[in-house]
Amino acid sequence: MKIRFIINPISGTKKQQGIEDVIKNHINFLYEIVYTKKGGDATELSQKAISDKVDVVVAIGGDGTVNECAKALIGSNTAMGVIPCGSGNGFAYHIGMEKDIKKAIIQLNNCRIQTIDSCSANGIPFVNISGIGFDAHIANLFANFRKRGFVSYFKLIVKELSYKAQKYTLNFDGKSKTITAYLIAFANCSQYGNDFQISPLAKMEDGLIDIVIIKDFPKWKIPAFLLRIAKGKVHLSEYVEIIQYKEMTIETTNSLVHVDGEPIELKSPIIVKVKPKTLKIFLPNGKK
Repeated sequence: MKIRFIINPISGTKKQQGIEDVIKNHINFLYEIVYTKKGGDATELSQKAISDKVDVVVAIGGDGTVNECAKALIGSNTAMGVIPCGSGNGFAYHIGMEKDIKKAIIQLNNCRIQTIDSCSANGIPFVNISGIGFDAHIANLFANFRKRGFVSYFKLIVKELSYKAQKYTLNFDGKSKTITAYLIAFANCSQYGNDFQISPLAKMEDGLIDIVIIKDFPKWKIPAFLLRIAKGKVHLSEYVEIIQYKEMTIETTNSLVHVDGEPIELKSPIIVKVKPKTLKIFLPNGKK
């Protein structure tokens, strides 16, 4: 088996510094290392890996790097692995990768290839979590933050809690539903990262996407609500509704969306789709 590591040298909190020596000392496969220099490079490097018939591309970075790699790898025979070196690392932690870099590298020696779902928002692929509303607002502000990491992210959330819920119209299964929501998350996996689980029961191979609606709720309940997210119990809240479907159309005046944590502008309506069994991943043995 041949592995190609794609390292984003500026991702997250720079945990990837010196990772080349860890790979050299602990990987049992034939491998090579390449580096990104700018946005979009991980997609091009992954496309090259496909043409070179590389078995596994391992994204060393955060969910943004994972997304760039996945864009190329969806529908191919090359699998995607990940070493968590970003600010959140939601996809990596969902599939069971270790938080410690050395342990995560060693994990790769005992992985298997499994095929999972991918998703899209107006045709733009994602594999973990995307959404509209408060989380997209935070993603947009965080993208310009000089200091990365969970502490900076959490401080930003607290600072922006005055964000107001907005109206959205959801169209699915021939029905239309207008709601006022703080955010709507499109979840293929369970968490944003750092064990903040927005859809604790989400499965990446069930052929469905979890549409997580956080309804407007009293601001004084925010600390308890954030605690529910941290404990993986947000789905039990009276202010949360989760709808599982293969496709949903969302009408909105809000054009700001995040795709695997990366903010973008999308025109309404936003069409969210699941694409069953379209991405091969390198999954640690013993994980589901």
